[in-house]
Amino acid sequence: MNMKKQTIFRPTRIVLAFATAFVLTACAGRIDATRPDVALPQTWAEAVPAGNAALQREWWRGFNSAELTALIDEAQAGNSDLIIAAERVTQAEITARSAGASLFPLLTVSADTGTGRVKPGGQGITGWAKSESSGASLQINYEVDVWGRVAAVATSANASLAASRFDMESVRSTLTTGVANAYFQTLALRTRLKIAQENLAISEKLYAIVEARYRYGSASALDVSRQRSTVLAQRATILPLQTQERQTVSALAILLGRSPQSLQIVAQGLDGLTVPEVTPDLPSTLITRRPDLASAEALLYAADANVAAARAALLPTISLSGAAGASSSALLNLGNPTYSVGVAASIVQTLFDGNRLRLQVQSTESTRRQLVQSYRNTIYTALKEVDDALGNANRNREQERTQTEIRAEAQRALRLSELRYREGADDLNSLLDAQRTLFSSEDTLAQQRLLRLTGTTDLFKALGGGWERTPTAQQ
Repeated sequence: MNMKKQTIFRPTRIVLAFATAFVLTACAGRIDATRPDVALPQTWAEAVPAGNAALQREWWRGFNSAELTALIDEAQAGNSDLIIAAERVTQAEITARSAGASLFPLLTVSADTGTGRVKPGGQGITGWAKSESSGASLQINYEVDVWGRVAAVATSANASLAASRFDMESVRSTLTTGVANAYFQTLALRTRLKIAQENLAISEKLYAIVEARYRYGSASALDVSRQRSTVLAQRATILPLQTQERQTVSALAILLGRSPQSLQIVAQGLDGLTVPEVTPDLPSTLITRRPDLASAEALLYAADANVAAARAALLPTISLSGAAGASSSALLNLGNPTYSVGVAASIVQTLFDGNRLRLQVQSTESTRRQLVQSYRNTIYTALKEVDDALGNANRNREQERTQTEIRAEAQRALRLSELRYREGADDLNSLLDAQRTLFSSEDTLAQQRLLRLTGTTDLFKALGGGWERTPTAQQ
């Protein structure tokens, strides 16, 4: 008696096939990150302040202004640029999750049912026969990532996600610096307005003295005309300062996410502010403290992954698929079903594509070389910004100290000149010179104070704004 050999399909074969696929995927090639050779200096070229004052994350609190702190908190909650940057991070997260999903099998399920009539062919057969069927199936498809292409695409997406997060920190740093500088400029303009108004009062008082002397014949009409010109010139300086102050407050309101007409600044001058000091770390630590450098490095790593993915695309694609189903010849019923289970493997190799894949490799390699140079240039630019900010901070500090002494001497000279003019010991020229010197020195001191404040914020920004990349941060 002849017996046919029947092969029994075991479900464990499907499990074994896909387990082998995962093992092959785990053995995919590793991505070698490009490390540009950048020579970092041992010390800063400019003098570093003595002490050990580390830069804090919320550095703006060091200016001792509760109003400034409240404005920056409001800006971080409502600024449009920061919200846009956060949405870009969200989009990058979605892209990264989508790329990561390609590492897992695609599982689908389907069901169908239907009825119809069939007329068999052949002689002697008449009429139509009714046909009914129902079925359900489960399919699984998986690309075996032997060469690491899918993993490289996911790695690139994750690196781009990290770069978008670092970019958001750069936007945050720019925002806080912009709010602080606009606030300081507003207060500086108010200080200059106050100085201009006080100087106008001095000019008008001296004008009254000159007029009195003219009435008694001790001064000429020319003296009266020259002092009146001084009064008019002093009045002319007030209107532009008022306009600048309003426009600066409007610009600050935009940074906060408000309408330009809704913001009111309480502080009236720069007197209540203190200037915090900070001691920068060595230049070699700057790479881990500036988000723009971290972003450039992350984009470079993404470019490495893109090169690896483009190269892997030149190699054959290996896929596995499996299916299991049940069907019956009944409508909406799987009673007494017929079961089926199958697994298949396929390999696909591109033979001709007009050199498209190889050109893609060349394109990604060119992009990587470009990003290497951009990364190097970004580091050198950051080093220059810190040195420039250190130099400006040192110079502004000394210039403010010198200008304070100049202002004190100008005040003393004006008092002496006014006294001598009253007594007739000096002519009007000496008095006018003393007035002009005082007006100029006070206005210059206010501007120098503003330069010192904004120079300090520029230094904080150049040092990274207190941000620091943690060891677990994504590359």
